[in-house]
Amino acid sequence: MVTRIQSVHFDASQQLMEFVEKKVAKLDKLCEGATTLEVSMKLIKPETANNKEVALRVMAPGGELFASKTSGTFEDALLSAIDAIKVQAEKNRNK
Repeated sequence: MVTRIQSVHFDASQQLMEFVEKKVAKLDKLCEGATTLEVSMKLIKPETANNKEVALRVMAPGGELFASKTSGTFEDALLSAIDAIKVQAEKNRNK
């Protein structure tokens, strides 16, 4: 599976990039046959308490899975988006 990570309105640290790569690698097992995974991290302006948004898009044989979550940290938003993708993958598998 090809993974693309994009940061919008900020430069992502190496530590954040490694965290993202580690967490999304688990989606490869969950979304069997997926070809592409796109991760978009966006800093929403003006700065507020929950100004970090993560969007996940998985191109799978059964269709496209998408989740977008906002939180106070990119890590929390990523974990919430991964959970949403897991739910969608389960629904697609049971069809």
